[in-house]
Amino acid sequence: MLDRCSKRERITKETSINLELNLDGTGKSEISTGIGFFDHMLNLFAFNGKVDLNVIAKGDIEVCDHHTIEDIGITLGEAFKEAIGDKSGINRYGTFYVPMDETLALVSLDISNRPFVVFDCEFKREKVGEMSTEMVIEFFRAFAFNAGITLHLKILYGENDHHKIEALFKAFGRAIKEAKFRSAENGVPSTKGSL
Repeated sequence: MLDRCSKRERITKETSINLELNLDGTGKSEISTGIGFFDHMLNLFAFNGKVDLNVIAKGDIEVCDHHTIEDIGITLGEAFKEAIGDKSGINRYGTFYVPMDETLALVSLDISNRPFVVFDCEFKREKVGEMSTEMVIEFFRAFAFNAGITLHLKILYGENDHHKIEALFKAFGRAIKEAKFRSAENGVPSTKGSL
């Protein structure tokens, strides 16, 4: 089976993004967004999702991190939707728990073409590194609505906001890995015959 790949570019007055995604990769990534903690999270997503991901982004981070993070979520979602194709043979569903020290995170998703986000997570800090904690939901919302994914994220418990966010991105990667897995024996995973 051929690799499922996409290249996307998004240029606005606020951001310039070049992104390459291979859903059938090995977890390699080259990320440069100007927001160090966010780079780390995207690297963790790629590694745990076994996707190859290259992102070069320049944004107005002197204003704040919002435009850059949201626009990368949009671009990654568009790339995912293009790369996943007609969804033939995929598992469709993915659910994963990730513990990180005192924190336990859950991500469950459905590659359904029905975008929705449930985000049951609370943070105490305004930022981790240079990434605003309020941008965690904005990234996942932008991704889900552009990828056509139903996405549920929950922190079951935890204290450290770094651990919470890192566990979410790792669980997200693992859930994507499970859902995107395909077998030549499977058809489109829906009684409707299409997704």
